[in-house]
Amino acid sequence: MGLFGKGVSRVCAVVAASTARGMLRQVRVALRRTRTVELRLDWLETDAERLRFLNRLRKHVSPSVTFVATCRRKEGGGKFTGDIARQLHLLNQAREAGCRWCDIEMETFRELPDGFLRTYPVPPRILLSIHDFERMPNLPKRIVVSPHGQVDAVKIAARAKTIADSVRLLKVAWGSRNLVAVPMGDVGLPARLLALREGSELAYAPVEEATAPGQIALEEMVELYRSHLLTRLTRVYGVIGDPVGHSLSPLLHNTGFATRGVNAVYLPFLVEQLGDFLRAIPDFGIKGFSVTIPHKQAILKHLKECEPLAAKIGAVNTVVVRRDGSLYGCNTDYVGVLRALQRKMRIEGSRVLIFGAGGSARAAAFALARAGAKVSICARREHAAKQLARAVGGEAVSRGALPKESFDAVLNATPIGMHPHEGISPLSAHELQCRIVMDLIYRPERTKLLEIAAQKGIATVSGVNMFLAQGFAQWEIWTGKRAPEAAMRRAVLSALRWRS
Repeated sequence: MGLFGKGVSRVCAVVAASTARGMLRQVRVALRRTRTVELRLDWLETDAERLRFLNRLRKHVSPSVTFVATCRRKEGGGKFTGDIARQLHLLNQAREAGCRWCDIEMETFRELPDGFLRTYPVPPRILLSIHDFERMPNLPKRIVVSPHGQVDAVKIAARAKTIADSVRLLKVAWGSRNLVAVPMGDVGLPARLLALREGSELAYAPVEEATAPGQIALEEMVELYRSHLLTRLTRVYGVIGDPVGHSLSPLLHNTGFATRGVNAVYLPFLVEQLGDFLRAIPDFGIKGFSVTIPHKQAILKHLKECEPLAAKIGAVNTVVVRRDGSLYGCNTDYVGVLRALQRKMRIEGSRVLIFGAGGSARAAAFALARAGAKVSICARREHAAKQLARAVGGEAVSRGALPKESFDAVLNATPIGMHPHEGISPLSAHELQCRIVMDLIYRPERTKLLEIAAQKGIATVSGVNMFLAQGFAQWEIWTGKRAPEAAMRRAVLSALRWRS
C-alpha cells in the first residue's frame, strides 16, 4: 500500500474556495469519491475564514480520511500573502484540526533550518512540493525519499510544453519512491491521467475550480478516465488534434469501454507537432488513436500501411498501432457521413455541395460520389477545391456563385462555428439554396449554420449523427467487439444537452 492508501484514495481531491462555507461544501463533495483531500487554505480570503473552516473541518476527520493542508505562499505559486511564520502557524492549526499531511513548497523549505519541520508542530507527514509553471526542469533519473529524512514525499509539478516533457516526468515516477509526479498544462493532461499507473503516489483533481494549469475535474478523473484503475495491462487509445479540448471522443469511447468491461482508456492528446506524439507512442503504450484537425492528411506519410479507400481519400481519422509498432490507417468519417445523410435523403442522383477541402471534406466527397451523388466543392482555397473536385469527378464552385446555385444538400466541412466559437456561421442565409443543411461540427449540437438554415425552413442534420457513426466504427476496429451504441449515444447526447 502507498503513502496515501490504494485505489481511489490515490486520487487527491483539491478543495479551493474563498469562504469557509464554500470549502466545507467541496469537502463533502470530495469525500463521496475519494478519501484523500488537499485543503488549499491559501485560497481562503482571510485568516478568520481559515480558522472558521478548520474548526468546522473537525467533524469530517476520521482514520479513513487523509487531509493534506496547503497554505502556499505567492512566492511558490499560491495565494497566501503572509510570511513564513504565519504560514507555519496556520499549518499548526490544521494539525490541531486533524490534518495528517501538509504540503510545504520549496520556496518556504529553503528558508528553514535543517530539520526544523520535524520539530515544529505542523501536520506530522510532510510533502515537499517543487513547482515550475513555465517549463519542465532538468530531472534526475530517479528520486528516493528516505523514510527518516526531513520530508516524507516529494512532489514535482512542472509544465509540459511538449509530450516528450511529460514522458520524462513519468519516467522519473516509474523509477522513484515516495514521489508525486504532476505534468501541468493541456499538453501534459494525458500523462497526468496516467501518472498513478506510472508510480506517482497521487494524482490531483479539483472539486470545482482548477488550481493549476491542465487539471481535470475530480468527477471526470474518477468516473470517466478511472485513472486509479489503470495498470500496465490497460490498453491506451486517444484522439490527437489541435485544438482537442472540445472533443467528446473520450466520453464516447470510455463509455464504451466501461459498458463492455474492456480494460482500456481513451485520452485527449493536444498535438501541435505530429512527431512529438508519434515518438511517445511506445512510452504511453498506445494501441490506436483518432486523428482530427489538423493532422488527418499529414499522418499519411507516417503510416506503414493504409486501407485503399483512405489512401484514395487522402485523409485518415483512425490509426491502429500494430504489435511491431507500425501504424495502419483507415477512415471512418466516410461511414459517418453516409449514415447521417441517408436518413434524410436519397443520395444517388442528388446534387451536394461540400464547403471546405480538408480531411473531413475529402472523406465526405468520396463517400457521396461513390454513393452516386453529384458533388460540388467550394472552399477558401480555390486550388484545393478544384483538386478535390477533380479527384471525385465533381465540380468546383466559387463562393460568389452560391446564391445563384441550388443543391439538394449543403455540408459544412470546416471548423467554423465549433465550440468555443459557436456564434459564427461559415455560410450566410442567402448562400443556402438547398433542401438540407448538414454541419459536420457536433459541438454545439445546433450550430449557428443550422439555426440559420432552420429559420429559412431548411431541414437540418447535426454533426452528432456523423460523429457517433464514425466513433462506433472506430471502437469496433480497435476492440474487435460490437460497440454498445445505445450507451455511447446516451452519454454523448446527455453531455451535449447539458453543456448547451
